[in-house]
Parts: sequence; C-alpha cells; structure tokens
Amino acid sequence: MRVRPAILASQYTKRLWVLDLAAWLPPRAFQTGTPTRMLPTQTAPTLTLLRLLKASQLLTSTHPPTQGGSVHFLWGWRLLHLFAARGLRWAAYAAAEMLQVYRHLDIREHKGKTPLLVAAAANQPLIVEDLLKLGAEPNAADHQGRSVLHVAATYGLPGVLSAVINSGVQVDLEARDFEGLTPLHTAILALNVAMHPPDLCSRVLSTQARDGLACVQMLLHMGADHTSQEIKSNKTVLHLAVQAANPTLVQLLLELPRGDLRAFVNMKAHGNTALHMAAALPPGPPQESIVRRLLAAGADPTLRNLENEQPVHLLRPGPGPEGVSAEPTLTAEWPLT
Repeated sequence: MRVRPAILASQYTKRLWVLDLAAWLPPRAFQTGTPTRMLPTQTAPTLTLLRLLKASQLLTSTHPPTQGGSVHFLWGWRLLHLFAARGLRWAAYAAAEMLQVYRHLDIREHKGKTPLLVAAAANQPLIVEDLLKLGAEPNAADHQGRSVLHVAATYGLPGVLSAVINSGVQVDLEARDFEGLTPLHTAILALNVAMHPPDLCSRVLSTQARDGLACVQMLLHMGADHTSQEIKSNKTVLHLAVQAANPTLVQLLLELPRGDLRAFVNMKAHGNTALHMAAALPPGPPQESIVRRLLAAGADPTLRNLENEQPVHLLRPGPGPEGVSAEPTLTAEWPLT
C-alpha cells in the first residue's frame, strides 16, 4: 500500500507527522475485542507503515506549531500516546512492542502521563491490558501523582480496573496521589459527586453512579484498605461517605466482612468520629438513616472530639422527618456522660 507523501515529508517528521499519521489511521480497523494472544500475525497496512518508522521517530514528541494551530493539547505526545488515546489497538500494540525493545514503554508526555495512563483515561481497557502484559510500569504516576488506579477511580471506569486485574500484574492499591488520596479515597469522592443528591435506594442510580459504585466494590475486592486515612484530614472512606450524606455508600462500607467493624466505625479524623460527622449533617432522611446504621454497627455515642463534644451536641436544631432532629427519637439513643 502506498504511503502518503505527507507522512514522509521532512517538514512533517519534524513537527506534525505524528498528528497526520494518527488522523489518517481508521479507528474502526483496529478496535477489536480479540485477546492479546489472538492478535493477527499477518501484516496490516498500518503495521507496514510502522515498520518504516525508526525507533527515534516513535520517541519523537510533537512540538508547538510556530504559526498558530489548534494542536496545543497534543504537545509532547508520542505516537503510542496517540494510538492509545484513539483506541487503535493493533497500532498501539505494534508501537509498544517496538518501544519495549528499547525499554521506552513508559515514555511520558508533557503532563507526565505514560501511554498506560493515557489509555486508562481514554477508557481503553484492551490497550491497558496489552500494555501491562508487555511490561508497562503499573504504578507509574503523572504530575499529579495519579496512577492507573487513580485514573480509573476518578472517572468511574470499571472496565479499566478489570483490565488491570486480568493482566495479572501487582499494583500498589495504597499508592497516594499528591493530595494524599489512595485510589479507594478517590473512588469514594467521585461516587459521592455522581450520586449527588444522594438517594436512599441504590436501585435507581444513574449509569455514572453505578460505574462509580462498581469501581469502589472492585477496589475493595482487590484488597484496598478501607481503614486507610487520607493525609490532609485523616478521614477514612467512611468519613467521606458520611460527610457527603450518602446512606447507600455508608451501608456498603459497614457490610465489609473483614476487620474489626466497631474499631473501624469509631476511627477519628482530627478528633471526629463518623458519628460526629453524621450528627452535624442537615436534618432529614439521609442523616437519620446514616445515624441509625452507625449506631447499629457499634458507633460509640459517648466519644468526644477535640472540642470535648459528643455527637449529640452537634445535632442541628430544626424538625427532621417525623420530628427527628435533636428530639427524643435520636437523642434517647445517645446517652450523655
């Protein structure tokens, strides 16, 4: 097949040949659900084209145009980054194999993203799995400290997490980004946003919320530590769920089978237990549901925070459902000492 002259012209190889090549490749020709071991052995036109490129060209990054242009978001991108972002699986696999030989499979673009992180952010689980099996660093982080697990958790991409699991590589489930958050913390925060306003019934969740919930469940299944505390405020995932008035997520966390549930429920974040935070929520059905679930799980209503306050002292005035606020329905269950 004849290669377009624009790709081989020197002016494009210096600046925009990567963009021109990526735009020319037909995405549908390379988007396939075929497992890695079943990738065709015959040479496709694009693979022939890749063989014409030197390794140095695969490592060449795009540069800012000297006169105007609209490719600023691609500055610093390599060919493999572009293939991964567009979901061109065969082309990405061929380029990755070439870069693997030269030990440059984790080359970075201007924001510190490796091809693996780009594939994850583009929700390309097959390419994620391919890159991991070819030897991409699974714990590589971008300039914000986000690993592939953080990326999947942030955008609610359970398919990417499945790809990580299927690859069989060992990943750091407790890696911290530069905000001090583990992937599980990130998934909880993203789910809180997706479920806002929170609903008492998990059966009516949006697609985004269901994907986010699936990410939380998958991270827990992979072995993420639900007792980990984020660095800035020492909150656990339970504190974050309570703070967002999310009864569905609180119930999920309280049903975890492992560990000491009572100790988990009574962990403190700068002096406040989850029950302190629940008491400070606006009166309403979410607050009542969370408070009752925490008490049933062993939350201690007599514990005091750094201001020497018990949870009952933080109840806001005003009527709640059926008169529930700082009235006997709840306060009778919270003894003062």
